[in-house]
Amino acid sequence: MKTIIEQNESRRDWLLMIFKYAASKHKRNSKYQLWTHENHAEEIYSNKFIEQKLDYIHNNLVRSGIVINPEDYLYSSARNYAELDGVLNVIEVSRTWKTH
Repeated sequence: MKTIIEQNESRRDWLLMIFKYAASKHKRNSKYQLWTHENHAEEIYSNKFIEQKLDYIHNNLVRSGIVINPEDYLYSSARNYAELDGVLNVIEVSRTWKTH
């Protein structure tokens, strides 16, 4: 949250409004809510399962209409997997080759 507030992000005001609205729905939050409170832990049992979850995370912003491609979002680890400069330090998991 600190990065969104302090960095020159073109959608900063919109993002903060969304996170503030989400926080207003839960007593636990004082100002902003970035993550949901639900937790559905699952055992990681295969490489395919890891890849499915990684794709799901990377594509959340595409499904939300925030970006066209997962690697377009500056704060996504998808940038690292696309061999682009990123803000995050990421330890990549080995992926099988696939085409879209």
